[in-house]
Amino acid sequence: MAVSTSPETPIPVGEVSRLIGGWIDRLGAVWVEGQITQLSRRPGAGVVFLTLRDPSYDISVSVTCYRQVFDKVADVVSEGARVVVHAKPEWYAPRGQLSLRAAEIKPVGVGELLARLEQLKKSLAAEGLFAADRKKPLPFLPQLIGLVCGRASAAERDVLENARHRWPAVRFAVRNVPVQGVHAVPQVVAAVQELDALPEVDVIIVARGGGSVEDLLPFSDEQLVRAVSAAVTPVVSAIGHEPDTPLLDLVADLRASTPTDAAKKVVPDVGEELARVQQLRERALRAVDGILQREERGLASALQRPCIQRPQRMVEDREEQVTALLERGRRTLGHLLDRADSELTHTLARVVALSPKATLERGYAVLQKPDGAAVRSPDEVGADEALRARVAEGEFRVRVDGVPGAVTPPE
Repeated sequence: MAVSTSPETPIPVGEVSRLIGGWIDRLGAVWVEGQITQLSRRPGAGVVFLTLRDPSYDISVSVTCYRQVFDKVADVVSEGARVVVHAKPEWYAPRGQLSLRAAEIKPVGVGELLARLEQLKKSLAAEGLFAADRKKPLPFLPQLIGLVCGRASAAERDVLENARHRWPAVRFAVRNVPVQGVHAVPQVVAAVQELDALPEVDVIIVARGGGSVEDLLPFSDEQLVRAVSAAVTPVVSAIGHEPDTPLLDLVADLRASTPTDAAKKVVPDVGEELARVQQLRERALRAVDGILQREERGLASALQRPCIQRPQRMVEDREEQVTALLERGRRTLGHLLDRADSELTHTLARVVALSPKATLERGYAVLQKPDGAAVRSPDEVGADEALRARVAEGEFRVRVDGVPGAVTPPE
């Protein structure tokens, strides 16, 4: 429960320590898992002191136990071992220090570790951290390679020497960190995150030589797996040997069986690339030469054609055709004109034959009234009516005589 205090009514340090001790006493005994980092077994002492550390986080807690409790596991437990402790939290009020009083210690066996790793593997796989579509492609020729490895280790030497042998101009940004033990996970994670934050780093290699299952445990830690999954830069896992498969291999963008294999997969071989360039040049030359030869043969074949050797022949052939067509057109047009002239002559003869003028030329005359109407019957005119008489050569006036049917010239 919270304690009511204020600047005017503070509580003494001893009271605070007593309250903390009371709260801790209520927690009761708990099972705690961790890794032993410090172990003190003084000869003749009845109490054994050790420090239990969380490998994934920078957190440690002191543990004490009676010698008879530790002696049960003394043969299988040493510094660096992972253990499960049944202990009761204790608060040492004079110093304000928390510790655990262990009543039972159990070493974590390899089989149990593998079972936990398998359970963690299934959990992370269900989240999709190992999915193939999350893998990022590696650059063809990285300009700067980040390398996370142990200091002066064989893994560092293998990666650097093989990479520089394959491509002498390659550059490395090396981060030396512990690759086993309680400090491995946080420092490896920090190194990966530091290199990932550098924009000039094109790819990151996490390398370590072979070792036991316990030695490779840091590279199956959940915190490291999530850090690699969140990295923007492609990450290559080169842990142990071919049979070793830490969880880092599954989340990395590329798994290398060994550090030497990582150098071969990340850095191209300059000799192989020069040979490939030479092959491509020869292939290009053959392709261009083939195209030129094919076009040359086509050009030679085109020059052998008659139309190219004697091009005026086409004009001469067309000239004869044009002349023949012209003569044919003239004959056809002449026939058409002759037939049209004949038809026009016949039509003119019919028109002349049917023309009133021809009748007039035979001596006939046409009588017309003043309004131009032709007189067809004697009954159409009256006595003394003035008419016009139209003949072939012109017309003149006449007047109707008073006697029906008699016509006299006008006065």
